This record gives sequence, structure tokens and C-alpha cells, in this order.
Amino acid sequence: MTLRRRKPSSTSTPATISDLVHLWQLRILVPLGGYKTFITTNGFSSDKVATAIGLGGWIDDDDRDFDAVAVRRDLRDMHRTAEACADQLALPATLQANIARLAGLVGLSPTDCRILAFATMINQHRQLDDCADTLGQMNSLKLYDTLATLLHLDPRAVSSALGPHGVLARSGLLSVDRGGSGYLASKLDLVSGTFADAILACDADPLMLLRDTICLSPLARLALTDFAHIGKALAILRPYLEQAVANGQRGVNIFLHGAPGTGKSELARALAAALSSELLEVASEDTDGDPVTGERRLRAYRAAQSLLGQRQALILFDEVEDVFNDGEGMFGRKSTAQRRKAWLNRMLEQNKVPTLWLANSIDGIDPAFIRRFDIVIDMPVPPRAQRERIVRAACTGLLDEPAIQRIARSDELAPAVVSRAASVVHRICDRLGATGTARAVEWLIDQSLEAQGHMPLRQAAAGRLPAIYDASLLNADVDMTTLAQGLKATGAGRLCLYGPPGTGKTAYGRWLAEHLGMPLLACRASDLMSKWVGGSEKNIAAAFQRAERENALLLIDEVDSFLQDRAQARQSWETTMVNEMLTQMETFSGLFIASTNLMDGLDPAALRRFDMKIRFDYLAAGQAAQLLGRYCSNLEFPAPSAEDLAAMHRLVNLTPGDFAAVARRNWFSPIASAAAFVRALEGECALKRTGGRSIGFVS
Repeated sequence: MTLRRRKPSSTSTPATISDLVHLWQLRILVPLGGYKTFITTNGFSSDKVATAIGLGGWIDDDDRDFDAVAVRRDLRDMHRTAEACADQLALPATLQANIARLAGLVGLSPTDCRILAFATMINQHRQLDDCADTLGQMNSLKLYDTLATLLHLDPRAVSSALGPHGVLARSGLLSVDRGGSGYLASKLDLVSGTFADAILACDADPLMLLRDTICLSPLARLALTDFAHIGKALAILRPYLEQAVANGQRGVNIFLHGAPGTGKSELARALAAALSSELLEVASEDTDGDPVTGERRLRAYRAAQSLLGQRQALILFDEVEDVFNDGEGMFGRKSTAQRRKAWLNRMLEQNKVPTLWLANSIDGIDPAFIRRFDIVIDMPVPPRAQRERIVRAACTGLLDEPAIQRIARSDELAPAVVSRAASVVHRICDRLGATGTARAVEWLIDQSLEAQGHMPLRQAAAGRLPAIYDASLLNADVDMTTLAQGLKATGAGRLCLYGPPGTGKTAYGRWLAEHLGMPLLACRASDLMSKWVGGSEKNIAAAFQRAERENALLLIDEVDSFLQDRAQARQSWETTMVNEMLTQMETFSGLFIASTNLMDGLDPAALRRFDMKIRFDYLAAGQAAQLLGRYCSNLEFPAPSAEDLAAMHRLVNLTPGDFAAVARRNWFSPIASAAAFVRALEGECALKRTGGRSIGFVS
């Protein structure tokens, strides 16, 4: 395998080099034998190195032939002279001071300090790196011997210092590339690409030394009050972090997971602000914009824990999938965390700085790691009331109140989606005009939602309640408004709403969620059914689990697709799907509403698990008359006449859905009067397949 050589970050060749670097070059060439490849029969393998160490007189000298023996003699003389003054040589003052500061912070030994100084210098000096290349590629054992000779150290001390349990490795400052053979400079891996620049430049703050991999997080834009929807979690999390910061408690680790854009990073920033602490982020890309590997991010985190343990701070490690879930299970390659499992487990028990670990998904992360976090929090999309506040704050001057409420109805609307769309439109709003800005915001949000596989705003709006909805006008065998009050008091219940299509079953579930101030998780059969074996069961379980986490009302339409009588099942998956639904219903502690048009054929066990089975029927005459009056008022028609009411009385199978359908038709085919509205209702009823009964009047 051909290994790529890592060259110093500085590509310029200084006019002069320090006496210490000169000494190291001579030790490489003489005691370590680099001269064997450096001095050839007719010249040098590198004229630049030859010039730098003082052998430039042998290059292109027309007055004498190149004499390899004489050159070797000159080289040995230069080495003896340099060694005679070795005790008087010192590192650059800034480097020496910064390494001394690091030694005090992390407990570096004199051997550690000398190795770290050399790794820094070879990273910065091209001639030193080129000179070291004369030694050829080396494995770790040869590296230890080389450094021992080069720095006049005990080989055993070098081996211990560069071992995996040495302070240099444990602090993350310097590690040895053990992936095979390589040139000297490439075997010594500093914590970041800018570390050498920073430690040589000035009296560096530890955070400055890690600037390529650790940075201060931006200031919080939200406060903890903006996360009221996870109030139960915050009631534990905030005081726990407060006492951890105040007492210097070790091993404090919090795991936040949730869909992208749900506010995990903003929560971390709000927590840091509330605790008057710095928030330090482990970077996922370097200063050049290139991605940082999971391995290097872990090293940066390790260095931050070592160097910044004295600060009042929290550490934010975002996108932890880079570390915990970057393996390839199909090919047997372990993730970075699994390859460093013992070390990571120790770190999760001993880290000095409390850490917030963020992930978009908990799937694929080894449960053995999850168990080691003190607190695990699922970050849901905020509930509707909170979404309205977020949209209103982000879109000031861009949207009117109806647009804000319309956008906030999307149950998948994450805060980051809103803030990014608003940020774009704020920059160009002067070119869009008043109506254009609102359309632009909604278009950008739609694109983001669809890209994530969610329903766009226009489809979410189509599923909302009709403009006119009154639970008291449902012809059910239970008073649905009184039932709503009971459900509000208990916050739990399992209801099966059944009856003909259009009688208001699904709409009642939506109304109830709004009435109770609960998020709504509405699922259709197409949302839960899967073509893969076991996929439907997994989707069913996930829906119940999500509703439990988010304290949402779970509404499953067409539930007969999942609860058919198992005695009639022809395939094994039909039985397992019913079993999964029954199990989830049994253990669900929230509010669950199932609706179906087909009550016959449901599994008997399912019927026992519903607390109430409520039939929704066609409208009674009095209810139909009230609805007609309200729709006429909404459309600014005169009140319906006696003839209109009589015509409607003759209709059969009339439902609230028929009224909503006719009202929607008015958007594109205007209806001029109550009589025309009734004629449209007649058309809706005429299209229904089943015969019905006269609705009659309720006295």
C-alpha cells in the first residue's frame, strides 16, 4: 500500500532555520543514517536541504567535482560542532511558553513536552520534514527509536509517551498513526491542522489552540421558555446541569435526539445562556470547509476535555452519527465509537466538562452507549401554539395573521425550517412586494417539507377542519361535546368512531385535538402500511410511540385495515399486524381515536380494547337545518326559505361532509343562493350508492 506523505501546513521555505532545527537535521543525517540516501554519487537527493544545513557549496561548483566521501566528512564535522553546543539550544520562546502552559493543564511530562515540540516544528519546517524523509518509511517501533535518538530520550519513555494510554494520546494533543508504515512527519498526528500555527504564533489561549476543531457556539436566539413543550424534561435537565457546573461533577452527558430542525442546537445554547456558561462546539468541518472525520472529532473532544476543564462551560457535540453510526454493518466495519468503545465508555464516566450530544436519529446507535447517558431526551416538533409563536417571531413583517396560523397548522413544521425560510425572504423582501413575500415564505417552507418526505402546507391545509364545524351538530349516539369535557379531564381514552362516510368521524378527532390543545398525529392506512414484511407492524408501533412522546392525540383513519377479524386472515402478516395494533392499544396511555366506515368484521379483541364504540349517523333534520343556516350566513346568502328547508327535508343520507363538499365547490363554481346550495346537496346525496332513510325532524 502506498502511503501519502503529510507535508507541513506552511509551504514556504524560510531563509534561515533555527539552530535547534539544524541540530535535528544533522542527527537525522548522521547518527540515524539518513546520509545514506541523502548523499548520492553525483550530488544530493535534495539540494534545498543541502543548502539549508550548510552544504550548498557542493552544489553546482564548477571548480571541483562532487566528492561524496568529502561531503560525508564535512557532514560529520558539522554534526560534532552542533552537538557541542546542544545544551545551549532552546525552543522558540512562544512555543516553549505555550507547551509549558499545556503541561500544567494536562500533566505533560518533560518527555511529552519534547515530543510535542518536535511534532510542532516538523509540521512547520519544510526542510526538517524533507530531511526526515531520508529515513524512509517507518513503523511505530522504528518511530520510537528514531525519536529517542533525535531528541536524546530513553526509548522506553518515548514508547510510553506515545502509547495509547500516554498523556499525549489521552489528551488528544498528539497521536501516532498506527495504520501502517509512513514517513516521520506523517506518523505524528497533531490534534488539528492549525494547532502548530497557533502554538507558535503567540501566547495562545487553549481554545485558540483548538480553533480548527473546537469553537464558541453562537449566542442563543431562544430562551428556555420557548421550549415549554418539553417542560417535563427541562424540569430535570436544567437543575441537573446547574449542580454539575457548580460542583464540577464528572461524567455528565446528555443525549438529545430528534428530527432535523426541531431545535436541539438552540436548546443547548439556551441552556448554556441560562447557566451563564460558555458553549463550546466540536466542529464537524475545518476552517477550509472540509468535513472532519469522526475519529478526529473524537480527538478534538478529548483535547477539549483536557484543556478546557477549568472553564465554566458546556460542550456541544452535534451530529454524533459521525462517531456512533459511521460503520458499515453490511461489510462488518465498526463505527468509530465501537472501535474506541473502551475509551469512550471511560470518557462518558469521567469527562470534566458536561456534554450535550445531539443526533437526528437514535436508530443504529449501540444501546450500550445510550445506557451511559445520564438523560436522554427526544426533541419533538413543537405543538401548534408554539409553532405559531415561532412563525410570528421569525416572519415579522412578512406574513399576516391568517398566513401565520395557516403555516403553523403543519404538524411537521420544525423551527429551523421557518427560520431559514424567513432569513432568505427578509434579504429580498424589497424585491418581492407584500403579496410576494408571503408566497415566497410558504413556497420555501413547502420545498423543505417535501424534501424531508412531509406533507406540504397546501395538503396539510386540505386536511384541516371545515370553516364551519360544531360538535353539537354531529348525530352520534353520545353527546360529543360532553364527552370532550370528560376527555379533557382525564387526558386518556380509546374511542372507536364508526358510521357512514362523511358523518364527521375524522373531523371530530381533529376538532378534539384543537379543543384540548393537544398536538394531533393523524395517520391513514397508506401512512402505516408497508410492502415489507414486518414494516407495517413497525410503523404502527412508531405511531403509538411518537404520540406517547409528544403527548399527541393519535387519530388513525380506516382502522378496519389493521383490525380485521383474525379468524378470516389468509396470510400470517395479516395476523401479526392485528396483534401489533392490539398490543399497542393495550399499552397506550394517551388519547387514541380510531375511525372506520366498516364496523362489521373487526376483530372481537379489538372491540374489547376500545373504551367506547360510538356510532355516527346521518344528520337529523334539525341539525341539517342549522348547518344550512350557518353556511348561508357564512356565504352571505339570505336565510333559507321554507321551500329550501322542505326540499332539504326530502334528502336522505345527508352528512356534514356533504355541506363541506358543496362549500368547497363554491370556491371555483360560485353558488348564488340557499336554493342553489340545497340543489347541490341533492346532487351529493344522489351519488351515494346505498339507499337511505328520510332524516325526519327532531322535536
